[in-house]
Amino acid sequence: MSTPLTKHSEPAKAASEATPATRRKRRPAGMVMTIVGALLIVLFFLFPYALMFVTSVKTRGDVRKIPPDYLPSKLELSNYLTVWSFPAVNVGKSLLATAVIAIGATLLVLLVATPAAYYVARFRFPGRMPFLFLVLCTQMLQPTVLAVGLYQEFSSWQGQVVWVALILINGAFNLSFAIWIMQAFFSSVPKEVDEAALMDGLGRLQTMFKISLPLVWPGIVTAVVFVFINTWNEYAAAFVLVQKPELQPLTVAMPRFLGLYVREWQYMFTTSVIAIVPVIIMFALIEKRLIGGLTSGSIK
Repeated sequence: MSTPLTKHSEPAKAASEATPATRRKRRPAGMVMTIVGALLIVLFFLFPYALMFVTSVKTRGDVRKIPPDYLPSKLELSNYLTVWSFPAVNVGKSLLATAVIAIGATLLVLLVATPAAYYVARFRFPGRMPFLFLVLCTQMLQPTVLAVGLYQEFSSWQGQVVWVALILINGAFNLSFAIWIMQAFFSSVPKEVDEAALMDGLGRLQTMFKISLPLVWPGIVTAVVFVFINTWNEYAAAFVLVQKPELQPLTVAMPRFLGLYVREWQYMFTTSVIAIVPVIIMFALIEKRLIGGLTSGSIK
């Protein structure tokens, strides 16, 4: 009986006899593999953006060269100045239109989704699950599918009022995801927290804004990022509704760099780089709020 026990105990004995120096030797190898894997993933996702930036500083001749060169023969940094005065595309006005629509739709979704998500998370009313299911089903519908109906509904909205139409459309199509993600975060907050606030004399709205919202900042940030980026990149509804070039957002205006006879690919990539700068700034600003929300929730 002693022999089997000895055989089975040998691996455990060998593991227990591993010295700290041996363990330290094993850790760097695992760390190196982790770092290398992370760098490969980062390079994989950054490569399209790097290629976009490199193309944005090429001359027209470098862009049209066959076979193509990845690196420009001459850095044409003046593209970032020329693009603002390009006759076919008013980048400044298009960037303004995109920002107004994206910010407006994000604020509208937050205004509607926050109380809706809070109510759904805190109350068990009849038809709650069918309501959530119907809300989720609206996520399956996209502006491309409803383009004809949207045109018939909003074709009479002219001038800058068409931006209001796009705000309503983008807000409606992104509202379902915001409600779903925010109600999940509200549900994670114990009901006892709200009950204690109500016992202290706070009303429902005060409880939501002063007690629950500081604890669900990560969910709010997730909804903001999702809605803002979806609206910033939206194309179908803007293409159908906005006919005047000076009112078109960047997604609709940029293809005009590619004319029938002249194709200014370098300017199109330059505008693409300009278009992602506000998104990067938003991420830089909102990241602090995300970390602050996580910390606040853990402390409370």
